[in-house]
Amino acid sequence: MDRQRQSESRPNLSEVNVVVVDDSTASNGRLLHLHALSTDSASLPNANEQMSRWSTLILAYKTLGVVFGGLVTSPLYVYPSMPLKSPTKEDYLGIYSIMFWTLTLIGVVKYASIAIKADDQGEGGTFALYSLLCRHVNIGILSSKRVSSNSSLSHSMQEGTEKKSRLGIFFESSIVARRVLLFVAILGMCMLIGDGILTPAISVLSAMDGLRAPFPSVSKSLVEALSAVVLVVLFLLQKFGTSRVSFLFSPIMAAWTLSTPLVGIYSIMHHYPSIFKAISPHYIFHFFWRNGKEGWLLLGGTVLCITGSEAMFADLGHFNQRSIQIAFLFTIYPSLVLTYAGQTAYLIKNPSDHDDGFYKFIPTAVYWPIFIIATSAAVVASQSLISATFSVIKQSVVLDYFPRVKVVHTSNSKEGEVYSPEVNYILMILCAAVILIFGDGKDIGNAFGVVVSLVMLITTILLTLVMIIIWKTPPVLVALYFSVFFVMEGVYVSAVCTKIYEGGWIPFAISFILAVIMFGWFYGRQRKLEYELTHKITLETLGLLLSNPGVQRVPGLCFFYTNIQDGLTPILGHYIKNMKSLHKVTIFTTLRYLLVSKVAPHERIIIKKLGLKGVYGCEIQYGYADSLNLEGDDFVSQVTNSLQMHLQGCSDGLTYDPVEIQEEIFDLEQAKQAGVVHVRGKTRFHVGKNCGWFDRIMLAFYEVMHNNCRSALPALGVPLPQRIEVGMLYEA
Repeated sequence: MDRQRQSESRPNLSEVNVVVVDDSTASNGRLLHLHALSTDSASLPNANEQMSRWSTLILAYKTLGVVFGGLVTSPLYVYPSMPLKSPTKEDYLGIYSIMFWTLTLIGVVKYASIAIKADDQGEGGTFALYSLLCRHVNIGILSSKRVSSNSSLSHSMQEGTEKKSRLGIFFESSIVARRVLLFVAILGMCMLIGDGILTPAISVLSAMDGLRAPFPSVSKSLVEALSAVVLVVLFLLQKFGTSRVSFLFSPIMAAWTLSTPLVGIYSIMHHYPSIFKAISPHYIFHFFWRNGKEGWLLLGGTVLCITGSEAMFADLGHFNQRSIQIAFLFTIYPSLVLTYAGQTAYLIKNPSDHDDGFYKFIPTAVYWPIFIIATSAAVVASQSLISATFSVIKQSVVLDYFPRVKVVHTSNSKEGEVYSPEVNYILMILCAAVILIFGDGKDIGNAFGVVVSLVMLITTILLTLVMIIIWKTPPVLVALYFSVFFVMEGVYVSAVCTKIYEGGWIPFAISFILAVIMFGWFYGRQRKLEYELTHKITLETLGLLLSNPGVQRVPGLCFFYTNIQDGLTPILGHYIKNMKSLHKVTIFTTLRYLLVSKVAPHERIIIKKLGLKGVYGCEIQYGYADSLNLEGDDFVSQVTNSLQMHLQGCSDGLTYDPVEIQEEIFDLEQAKQAGVVHVRGKTRFHVGKNCGWFDRIMLAFYEVMHNNCRSALPALGVPLPQRIEVGMLYEA
């Protein structure tokens, strides 16, 4: 119990020295241990609930600079993105009614009230929804889904799948349905990354365009160049972390969120005080009745009023539900409603000014202060989707759907705060290229509309599955939710898809490239896993190899890394047959990413004996929101300490001679002093003549990515002199 209390007081993985024993006989002890774990995990929400209101308000204030930047600055480009032709007062009232109900239904009801509750242990986004489904129903195609039988995680999975819905059973039995679901999740992730490229481009470009009204001599090319420079500086700031960036940016967004509705109120009173009568939905019906197809096409512009709302869900790992809800419902939503009302009131009196629908409605007396705030806010707007992109990329990397890139955790208290240098610089180059090549705001707006509507539609589909399979929501409520949002967002998608040739192809091109990369990586990893499972080394085979008189047990401690859970990597047989040796103490180590957000510290290191002298198994478990913050020496100490506790406890259900136990502990200490070595395989595919053209192309593409991505081993901080790589060819 003392050891358990010690582990409970140490939340960081680098400080945990606890072993979970794989014991099939001491069931009472394991049940007590699991009860303690479940009690600990249950106390976490209570601790969060006891967070002071002041701390929650501060966190809500910080969300202004990260989560809502793209959403609250949408008035900069919504009206300019609409292809309006001689609009009338009734047209503007209909457009405002559409935007009001879009903000209310999608913003308040869908995201702030429903989607935000579908988090995967604090993490949000389309991939979090997919992994949440995989945890409760066997619909994933990931090897990391399997968890140890002694884990409370598997216990919770079993509880969640005791009563499966018919839809869940259908997905489990249909490989086609599972692949379609995987494709939808990948497409949502790719579109969100596309959003992270287009949000900075259109926000900054629209804000900087305000220079051209007071200074007609300023050319469009100069505005584009200045916008690109501003974005480059923004991306260079990312390495300082979300917390520092949000603390710097939140005052700017607070000024924007408060100033624009004040201007809106002034505009309403000065131009059209009865604007709020447009809240009545009948204005929407009259709008489509009068305009027909033209009104339908205008939806490609009105959908931009809700842009950035997906970040409210995807950035959950950076903040929490309560802070995001408070910020949206009490500041962002009222600000947008009043700002759009003010813009519309101005345009009713000045119907031909829609191409510059934001700056024209700003009174001359406050033009420059608003311009400065708008430009600063546009920079901040880019932050919300950049942060969301980092989170989504990290989730994909740890779930093995994306080539390994460097992921840096920029906060000691928030595991969800991450930064990836490679991804950051690629986003920077693409954003600058979009501005310099496609400088027309309407083209970028068309591309933006495609991204916004498709991401919302994908979230609706996945969230509907969560409601049916996991939440067991009454069918009437599911049907109501799905019919309202699927029809609404489906109409939006149909409208923006007509803009494919007018800039809408940009996100499709980006998403296609990303999807090819993800599919190629996933295909290669699956083929590799298939080969390893087919040619794995069993414990019986290992015993035969070690019984060979020509094989020596050399002094030292060896960590032999393997990706196979039920067996050992074929590289082991290749190594022993050629080197004719194995270290006296060898620990076969598996880094296991589970389909959960976070793994309890008590369950991260699992040690077991493999039945051969000096041979042990070790599994390091992580969720996709956990940090690999171990260092080489610290990692060795944790595992060896856990192994010593395991040996001293004698809890494998077998009877050991105390002398034999002390001998094993002595051998472990001697091996550690003799030297530590980390052995991992470096495999390549040998594409033979019998392989088809598809395998040749995909495996060659995988090899290119694999040779240029980061290794998984340096994440543990293993010193270079202790690292050995064993090469082996896998026959495709």
